Amino acid sequence: MAQPASVDPAPPIRVIVLADDLIWSTRLVAHVRAAGFTALPARDADSFRDLLSAAGGAIVDLTSLAYDGLAAIAAARDAGVAVLAVGQHDDHVLRRNALAVGADRVLAYRKLFEDGPATIARWLAASAVGSPGHRDVREPTETGGR
Repeated sequence: MAQPASVDPAPPIRVIVLADDLIWSTRLVAHVRAAGFTALPARDADSFRDLLSAAGGAIVDLTSLAYDGLAAIAAARDAGVAVLAVGQHDDHVLRRNALAVGADRVLAYRKLFEDGPATIARWLAASAVGSPGHRDVREPTETGGR
């Protein structure tokens, strides 16, 4: 009797975490990993842009003074990368502007603090990574996967 063909599970999607605050960046990276994805940390705009070609998603902290969060969102969107932005719950103008330049969602810090991994997993599932306009970029596998 023939053995069923072995199917390699899909490798995890790579998600850039753009946050210049070390504590918040560390927390977001841990949430991405806990959600089952590969985290690609970035602390500035140059490293963020360098990672875009390898990413299927990006989480952008909007409150940084080290980079322009709205420009980062626009760059990610132009590259076909899904974007989740995070910021202050009461900064309605910045949140609206983040959506206008291409963020899939804009969440308050508290939401990710309380329910980070599940929230990140739901966002990537809902963002239709891999559909037209979004790239599905995963870790390469030893068997020649993506």
